[in-house]
Amino acid sequence: MENLLLVRVDDRLIHGQVMTAWMKTLRADEIIVVDDRVAKDDFMLFVLQNAAPKGVKVVALSEDDAVAKLQEGLKVPSYILCKSPLSLRKIVDAGIDIKAVNIGGMGKNAERTTLYKNVSASPEERQCIKDFQAKGIDVAIQIIPAEKRYELKDI
Repeated sequence: MENLLLVRVDDRLIHGQVMTAWMKTLRADEIIVVDDRVAKDDFMLFVLQNAAPKGVKVVALSEDDAVAKLQEGLKVPSYILCKSPLSLRKIVDAGIDIKAVNIGGMGKNAERTTLYKNVSASPEERQCIKDFQAKGIDVAIQIIPAEKRYELKDI
């Protein structure tokens, strides 16, 4: 998909130092947060907008609204950012051309167990990642651009 620079899963969403590092490597004009809850939470959107690098527009969309926006095409260089690979499933199933998914922070919780080092995933998230790989989507863990990239197919 033209103008789609990065599709990232990070349960912290816009994390200052991490997002700044990615923006230095892949400069985007817009961050599209795909999350049904955040899309309805004006305060959280305000926080995310203020955490983004200066000059970068942040929008929060439900999964359905994200599919519609992506089907129209992206007019500016953009990132898709979500808390879980599950939020991307509807986008992928809608036929949106996603070549790669970058896995960043996915913290451990009651449903998640360690996937690799500090990255955890629930059984449903693990299956979702396998489904992405089966569709030819490259899924890799890379917290920041300067760090080593770990292909999930090799883990």
